[in-house]
Amino acid sequence: MITFLVCLGLLIVGYFTYGKIVNKIIGPDDSRPTPAIRMADGVDYVVLPTWKILLTQFLNIAGVGPIFGAIMGAMFGPIAFIWITFGCLLVGGVHDILSGYVSLRHDGKSISEIIGIYLGNHARLLMRVFSFILLMLVGVVFTQAPANWLAGLGGFTESWTAHTWIFIIIGYYIFATIVPVNLLMAKLFPAFSIMLLIMCVMLFIGMVVGQINGSLTMQEFTLDWVHPQNLSVMPFIFVTIACGAVSGFHSTKAPMMARCMSKESDSQKVFYGAMVLEGIVALIWAAVTMAVVGDRFRAGETVGSAFGGQGGVVDYASSFLLGPVGIFVVIIAILIFPITSGDTTFRSIRLMIADIFKLDQSSVKIRLLMCVPVFAVAIALTYIDFNIIWRYFAWSNLTLAALALWTGAAFLLVNKKLHWIATLPALLLTYISISYIVQAPEGLTLSPVIANISATVVMILAFVFFMFKAGKISKEG
Repeated sequence: MITFLVCLGLLIVGYFTYGKIVNKIIGPDDSRPTPAIRMADGVDYVVLPTWKILLTQFLNIAGVGPIFGAIMGAMFGPIAFIWITFGCLLVGGVHDILSGYVSLRHDGKSISEIIGIYLGNHARLLMRVFSFILLMLVGVVFTQAPANWLAGLGGFTESWTAHTWIFIIIGYYIFATIVPVNLLMAKLFPAFSIMLLIMCVMLFIGMVVGQINGSLTMQEFTLDWVHPQNLSVMPFIFVTIACGAVSGFHSTKAPMMARCMSKESDSQKVFYGAMVLEGIVALIWAAVTMAVVGDRFRAGETVGSAFGGQGGVVDYASSFLLGPVGIFVVIIAILIFPITSGDTTFRSIRLMIADIFKLDQSSVKIRLLMCVPVFAVAIALTYIDFNIIWRYFAWSNLTLAALALWTGAAFLLVNKKLHWIATLPALLLTYISISYIVQAPEGLTLSPVIANISATVVMILAFVFFMFKAGKISKEG
């Protein structure tokens, strides 16, 4: 348990140290009126208290990602703790604060529009398509996961299929997508965020008690842990544990909260802070999984073969640690959080479409008409197998994170700030993204050697393109 506790301590200390350094490099200026003040519309541009923005952003980005991803990542062993900790502090936290701050500096624009400003019109067009696809995959994941769980409850819902629940959940999403941000999200999400944190504290206490009474033994960091399916750490762990370490999905949510901030200096609290909180959630769930079911992983069993999926691990581990109280943890983890992340995902899609076509969002009718085709596509995608959706979501998530970091690096370079805090993580994620898709089963299925060579070439080309583009923008003023 020492490895876990050290990593948990590093996450907390890292927020107050490296997070502060990153914020200082970015250089927030509280004398500049924020979009929430300059462009207030009572719908999306609404000033909210900082603590509400933080807790809302935390819930926006959490969902099932840091839980399900951490559970699958636990099959790699305690090295998962290392990636979650340093990925969160050096990569994910930097990604999130830059995504939020750059959006704040550009009227709360969506990530695709921000990428276009710094990487060019071709990149903007690509990112409009890519962001839409990623958000749709995320929305479907956060619809299917709770719907499948509800369909399996039995009782009064016995005759209700997963697709019955899907239509009910999407009905809620439509409502949540069109109402003003301060009528639903700002009122409910902070309370739900506190529930998530309480859930994590309960699980943490359960693990500590288990260690003390000898009912649990957590493996310390070792290099001899073998994944049940013999997957190599590079690049597979980085894609498996995306949410909780770094997630491009967060860059699509950051503009939503950037439109509610009253001062720029809150960027560290809201964006870097929310990422660290998500890292803590992922760290705890990885620890819970290793402590409760780690022996099965070492024996060669996977999440699917041992428990029927990530939801089965949540159910088993929660009941093991907390007894009857564990069912409430399951409800929170599998039902409330994916749904609350799902509704803001579709809200992000609406905002992105509005940015592209410059549509006025003050009319409920316009907001509703925008939602109809979006949810029609979402319903169609729910007929695709959940595991397939999840795999492509994970890779797309990492790829978008790389692009968002390149954009953040360009912003820093253009403004004559230390761009390497974003450039180095961008290089890493570019390498991982290409290496993964070239050799993964859902990708090109080529050899690891070809994958690594391809990744290196693309990484170098990306750096050259970045320096060229940023230099061009600097000369243009």
